[in-house]
Amino acid sequence: MPFTGVSAMDRKQEFVRLALAEGANRRELCRRFSVSQTLGYRLLGRYAAEGLAGLEERSRRPLTSPDRTAEDVEAAVLAVRAEHPAWGGRKIAAVLKRRGLAAPSPSTITQILRRHGVELGALGGGEAGFIRFEHAAPNDLWQMDFKGHVAMRSGRLHPLTVLDDHSRFCLVLAACDNEKTQTVKGHLTQAFERYGLPWRMTMDNGSPWGNGPGDPFTPLGVWLMEQNIRVGHSRPYHPQTQGKDERFHRSLKAEAMTGPPFEDLDHAARHLARWRGVYNTQRPHEALGMLTPIDRYAASPRAYRPTVEPFDYGPDDQLRRVPEQARISFKGQRWRVPKAFKGKLVAVRPTPTDGLYDVVFRTTDIAAIDLRAQNRQSQPVTDVPEHPSRMSPV
Repeated sequence: MPFTGVSAMDRKQEFVRLALAEGANRRELCRRFSVSQTLGYRLLGRYAAEGLAGLEERSRRPLTSPDRTAEDVEAAVLAVRAEHPAWGGRKIAAVLKRRGLAAPSPSTITQILRRHGVELGALGGGEAGFIRFEHAAPNDLWQMDFKGHVAMRSGRLHPLTVLDDHSRFCLVLAACDNEKTQTVKGHLTQAFERYGLPWRMTMDNGSPWGNGPGDPFTPLGVWLMEQNIRVGHSRPYHPQTQGKDERFHRSLKAEAMTGPPFEDLDHAARHLARWRGVYNTQRPHEALGMLTPIDRYAASPRAYRPTVEPFDYGPDDQLRRVPEQARISFKGQRWRVPKAFKGKLVAVRPTPTDGLYDVVFRTTDIAAIDLRAQNRQSQPVTDVPEHPSRMSPV
């Protein structure tokens, strides 16, 4: 059922914030969130009239009043810190201002915490921010990775994370018991159905999205290409390419995974869902000027289609269906293509260089055929989207 369970309020906030974004398709959002248009517009009306209180099942007492004393503000500082033990002075100040309090400066908040015996140290406070490249709009790029594997009292946890590069909005934070293709595909499908499709996704070179440096093509990547999503991979041994998701993992570890081990996968899933709601809608982000990620995120207008739509290749392309052996015939010889494309339709496309052809899947160059190298000894092929390697006949 929509808007039920432990994270119902988080989902309501997501819905209204996305629906109020400029250019948002509200009818489409109602469909993605599985709510009727009547309920969707009712929530928007209540939010416009009452703010967050209008999304509650029952009224709640306001957090502020005009005659608050300094002691009350200090108590509010301590309350925010108690709720979020990894937050420092800047985040707490931003939250208090958002609630309408005359918040002390971040340095004063730090002194309040220290005066009450709260140690900052590694959790909350004082680290200089990094300057990172940022894509211009939401959904231009999503970053995806697993946060290692975590021991639980029963089994192991593999947190799957997907982050929007522009807004730092967490689109997926899933408690998985493995790192298999079908598991990732299932969670991505849910994200695509709710938020729409990104233009591009980037990930590292490990399984299930890569076969190590030099061979980035996997069934998961091919499925993303069939959704007209460009697929990129980080440079080998260069985690800065995934810098925003790596930084998100630090926050996840510090704020959501420092307590006792989770009992099991269900316990982990509930805990991570609550924290994701806080991260997206309440937690100020320093790289965003102390806004929250949902302040800068908007759902994609590109709707997900479960059925793969056919692709029209060019008139000069010579089409080949990749057989089980992953070898295509061209000019009387057989040429290897990456195994991930078995059963798919690819095109052999001439280049301006005589005797050199690109092997293309939809819009991605996956390899190259060099007829000038026919007399050379056959060599292993390294297939990289940006620089497809020349292929020798098999």
